[in-house]
Amino acid sequence: MKKPLIILTGPTAVGKTKASIGLAKAIGGEIISADSMQVYKYMDIGSAKIRPEEMDGVPHYLVDELEPDEEFHVVRFQQMAKQAMKRIYEKGKIPILVGGTGFYIQAVLYDIDFMENGGDDSYRRELECLAQEYGAEYLHGRLREVDAKSAQEIHAHNVKRVIRALEYHHQTGQPISRHNEEQRQKESPYRFAYFVLNDERSHLYERINLRVDQMIDDGLEREVRALKERGYTRNMVSMQGLGYKEMLDYLDGAYTLDEAVSVIKRDTRHFAKRQITWFKRERDVIWIDKQDYAYEETKILAAMLSELEKRGIENGNKF
Repeated sequence: MKKPLIILTGPTAVGKTKASIGLAKAIGGEIISADSMQVYKYMDIGSAKIRPEEMDGVPHYLVDELEPDEEFHVVRFQQMAKQAMKRIYEKGKIPILVGGTGFYIQAVLYDIDFMENGGDDSYRRELECLAQEYGAEYLHGRLREVDAKSAQEIHAHNVKRVIRALEYHHQTGQPISRHNEEQRQKESPYRFAYFVLNDERSHLYERINLRVDQMIDDGLEREVRALKERGYTRNMVSMQGLGYKEMLDYLDGAYTLDEAVSVIKRDTRHFAKRQITWFKRERDVIWIDKQDYAYEETKILAAMLSELEKRGIENGNKF
């Protein structure tokens, strides 16, 4: 029988953290963070990282595991997540992937083969130099010429993914979007439930604005200053995260604080919209619209537990 896997995702600020703790405690689960920023140490406020007291005794993986100058991408996430899942299964527990990075979730759920071609990395270095010299938009334009579908799906500022797509096309002569689509059609090796927690758009945007205000009150500026003092710079993947790059611009004098906050709010709303679009394309998802449950956590949890029962994903050691 396939091993069980639960996914709890949704747009940023929708309330995944709290819902995931209730679910984990109800079914004997342990949580793996599917987030591109929470894996980094010292980056707590801007990443909305779960605090130890919020974990309520539930073990979490892929949180605070890397230094901000370390590389973290979908292939490394897949490797680390699989290691965490092995440990969780060995305990007789159920892994719960929690986070809003849809591509990371897809990589684990369908065990995507990224066909990492070893050896010559000179083309990648060339692309990295082009990005530094001419900017992210130029590189994104190169991708649009050879793989319009990927260019539409990958944000121009996600330089690592743009480079990976261009590198794949260079190595194989095929668009990576076609490869990813083929991989997406694979049957999952897991017996899974894929929950997407969602909210009415205006309510979600209000939550995003309030969260950004709270980040400022909690000391986001101080956090980014401390990262700079540790020697972490804007050319690192981690420092390109939402909230961090804008605060760096503020500290460098490109924005006033009010302008930086406004840009963070705007870009986070746009990010949430892209996340929802991604999840709408995914197969076999279970939408949990919070307004349908009058925003009551007990009702939302009951709905998820009911869906797990239908799929034979049971409480405790029954697998």
